Amino acid sequence: MQEREQAAATMHIGAVAERTALSLRTLRHYDTVGLVTPSGRTEGGFRLYTEADVQRLLLVRRMKPLGYTLEEMAEVLRASDDAAAGEPGSRDRLQQYLSDAERRRADLARKTAMADEFIAQIGAVLAQPPR
Repeated sequence: MQEREQAAATMHIGAVAERTALSLRTLRHYDTVGLVTPSGRTEGGFRLYTEADVQRLLLVRRMKPLGYTLEEMAEVLRASDDAAAGEPGSRDRLQQYLSDAERRRADLARKTAMADEFIAQIGAVLAQPPR
């Protein structure tokens, strides 16, 4: 019965890819480099992910648009784990990451605004009748 409960509480890589909108290749790469490793494997070696693994992957996915490197992502995950465990100084580290993420988001918002202006300008040109 316990084996059946574990199977129900875990997901294969395809289901995780669908839930996270990450490719199978990306999930395998994250496992290989140790960024997010699945909690288990089947006897045949297939990756088994838990809900906690999926939540970590979603956190990583949310860092990608902000331009974080894999090393920086790993640091954020460690800081988050340490803060949850009450490690001294970890909340300060996590606060630094929060400030950095806010700065990166503001930069991304500025770039998005410039892209919107560009799109509007091209649209305006296309709306004009040809000369």
